[in-house]
Amino acid sequence: MNIQSLELEIFTTEESDAIWGHPVLDLFEPRPEFVPQRARLYSVPSHFGEIYESDDVPQPTSASELPGLHRWITTFAISTIEVWAGRRQPAQLLQRCHRVVFNELLRKVGSVKKIGRVKTIHITEPLDGICEAVVIIDFSERIQALSIRCEGVDGRWLCTSLRLIQ
Repeated sequence: MNIQSLELEIFTTEESDAIWGHPVLDLFEPRPEFVPQRARLYSVPSHFGEIYESDDVPQPTSASELPGLHRWITTFAISTIEVWAGRRQPAQLLQRCHRVVFNELLRKVGSVKKIGRVKTIHITEPLDGICEAVVIIDFSERIQALSIRCEGVDGRWLCTSLRLIQ
C-alpha cells in the first residue's frame, strides 16, 4: 500500500500537473528567441618580437570601428608607389605602417622608375580587423602585384606586411 500511495503522490505533484495539463507538449514548445551575434575573432596584433609594458600593449580593433577599407587600401597603395618612385615623402606613411615595415619602405625609396596605374584591388578579411589585399599595378612595360596586410590596431589600420611582387 505504501508503494501505491507513493505513485499517486508522484503524479499529483504540481510540476507534473503543470507539464501534463498544458495543451502543448515539451516537444512543441516555442523555440527561445535567438539573437545572432557578430563573431568577435581577433588576431593578436603583430609585434615583430617587441616587448611591451602591460599598459602599452597594442589593442586589436574591430573593422566596424575603422575607416573604409577599400579607400584606405587604394590611397595607401598609391602613396607607397609614389614613395618608391621618389615623388612623395616617406614620412607621410609613418602613421600607417609598423616601424619594421616603414624601415623596409625606406630601403626601397627610388627603386621604382615611374608611377604605375592601379588596375584592380582584391581585398579579403580572414578575421575581423585583419585585411589582406593584392593591388595589381600597371607600369606600362610590366604588370606587378603589391601585397598588403593590414591589422586594426589601436583604432586605426596599420600595415604589417608590404611586398611588391615582380
